[in-house]
Amino acid sequence: MAQYAVLIYAGDSAHAPAATPDDLAECDDHGDELAGNGSLVAAYALTPRRMATSIRGGTVSEGPFLDAPHVVAGFYVLEAPDLDAALAIARTNPAVRQGGGVEVRPVHSGGPVERPGTSR
Repeated sequence: MAQYAVLIYAGDSAHAPAATPDDLAECDDHGDELAGNGSLVAAYALTPRRMATSIRGGTVSEGPFLDAPHVVAGFYVLEAPDLDAALAIARTNPAVRQGGGVEVRPVHSGGPVERPGTSR
């Protein structure tokens, strides 16, 4: 089955260091649902934008790469038979209902990288 990256755009990440289980419940429930139906391959929540550091042409600066109302708050990889199915799954992301949105892109290649000296 094809894999699709779903980039989650929001005003900021819900996964701040002081986030409570209640703050994360809707995101966690969504992830559990995707894992339960077998479509979730990997998921990553990012920290808030204030914790970002960007590099542009050799200059390091604090903050996200773009100063925009929405930033990438997290991403996940899902498996789906085709783009339409991936869009239907991604449409259920809580960010869509909370004023943000998602971007769905086919994964070209890649996967977990085995580090030298380790075995899986």
